[in-house]
Amino acid sequence: MAQIPFLGIKHHRKKRAAVQIPRKSFFWCTLLLVCFAAFTFSSLLFRGFHPWRPAATTALPGVKPIVPVIETVEFPDETVVFLKYPPSTPLFTKYDLYCLYLNPNSSQPPESVENDELLGQQLVRCPLIKPRGVLTSLSVKSTGYNLSIGPSRRWNSLAYEALIDRDNTTIVFVKGFNLRGGKQSDASKFKCVYGWDVKNPKFVLQSDVVSIAQEVVRCNTPVSILNNPQRFVGTTSNMNQPIKVSVRMVGKEPLESIASPKRRLQLNLPGQKQHEMCVCTMLRNQASFLKEWIMYHTRIGVQRWFIYDNNSLDDIDDVIKLLSMDGNVNVTRHVWPWIKTQEAGFAHCALRARDVCEWVGFMDVDEFFHLPTGMSLLDILRNQSRSGNSKVAELRVSCHNFGPSGLKHVPTQGVTMGYNCRMIAPERHKSIVKPEALNSTLINVVHHFHLKSEFRYANMDRNVLVINHYKYQVWDVFKEKFYRRVATYVSDWQQHRNVGSRDRAPGLGTRAVEPPDWSSRFCEVTDTGLKDRVAQMFTDPNTGKLPWQKSLT
Repeated sequence: MAQIPFLGIKHHRKKRAAVQIPRKSFFWCTLLLVCFAAFTFSSLLFRGFHPWRPAATTALPGVKPIVPVIETVEFPDETVVFLKYPPSTPLFTKYDLYCLYLNPNSSQPPESVENDELLGQQLVRCPLIKPRGVLTSLSVKSTGYNLSIGPSRRWNSLAYEALIDRDNTTIVFVKGFNLRGGKQSDASKFKCVYGWDVKNPKFVLQSDVVSIAQEVVRCNTPVSILNNPQRFVGTTSNMNQPIKVSVRMVGKEPLESIASPKRRLQLNLPGQKQHEMCVCTMLRNQASFLKEWIMYHTRIGVQRWFIYDNNSLDDIDDVIKLLSMDGNVNVTRHVWPWIKTQEAGFAHCALRARDVCEWVGFMDVDEFFHLPTGMSLLDILRNQSRSGNSKVAELRVSCHNFGPSGLKHVPTQGVTMGYNCRMIAPERHKSIVKPEALNSTLINVVHHFHLKSEFRYANMDRNVLVINHYKYQVWDVFKEKFYRRVATYVSDWQQHRNVGSRDRAPGLGTRAVEPPDWSSRFCEVTDTGLKDRVAQMFTDPNTGKLPWQKSLT
């Protein structure tokens, strides 16, 4: 008597006579099975089989179908729930949902519901309930159905974004290693991990780290992941979930992960790029300043805009949609919920821009290129190309810091017209770079990147190109900087760290209290160069107004 492993079922071994199947019957059975398999495979192929997509659910007319929750991430002041919809499903709005909490039992409307079209998901931002409110689920108002949020990931130890580069390496964006800024770390001390559950050592693939710097890790991608990120060692219960990638220090557990390397960057395309000049920026609650910034820079030569929205609560989406209606403005918004990750966000943007942009500027919404000679940015870039300096891949542009210029209220004509008094000496610089020339580590500090060894930078003459940095605006605008700094390696101003940093306003300390003489500070020389040019370029001769003064309606 023998026992079947794992089941404990006993059976007797008996010899059985071999069953004889006629050859003709065997032939027709085999042919039938082959035809059935071919039909099944072709149906899946031509109907667009996506094993990671959940099946569409049946819903009553006017009632939204059940939406599976993908991941939940806890931030210091909110919880973000990531929703993935079946194809052709109506999207939720913030008015369709409630955030439900335990201890105390309560409900709150979400702060916002964002559509991430790049990754095909929605982000529901639920506020933090003090003292210890725990988010348990989302409630659909129309049906009363609760969507369970599952386990939450902690933001301070997380692999949060991933994509596959042209060379088939996986680029992973991580939080939690606290590596030094501007420096490359020892790749041999880390490993990359792929799997549905990166914490389960039985069902993961590991690979070597090619490079690691700041919060960006480049991994050798296993062949099985490249061929099909869904076909992987695991259990059938995982088959509707995408493979995730994480990173671990040798001898330690991997970081938690919500990063799936599904998105692949295009192969290197021959010929001229689609755009000569593009801009990447990261912002939060800057909608009221965006129109002036984009309309001005579009006029002087910027052709493509990548806006990384870092948790705005204003009407930025409406502003971008309005700007996009102008055929001369090519602007897209990318939802980027990851706090204090400006360097990683710029690296992510550089990769996206690489295939379509010859040059990319990395700057903030309060920074404006000024060309005192009246040239355009395209003139500058074309002159650079004709100069024969093919190894120059970064143009460093000095910044002039402007002060409140005697104002106590936001100037109605915009920042370029309102602020005209600045410090004499320039401070720092920002860069325009060729993304093809960036070092593979994607290290960047204060908006400029490390280049490949064969390339170099050039300093721009301030009489040809300079940045007007409207850094110290009226107090109601400036005080928002105390909320949170977006850069990873810059301390928040309310913290008692690096109080003497050049990122801070001199003499302010850590409290957002307006000094009595704020409106007259940082004023050493009057500079109306850009103001005069903007007035000449944009003033409506009939109304005397500038285009960004008009209503959004």
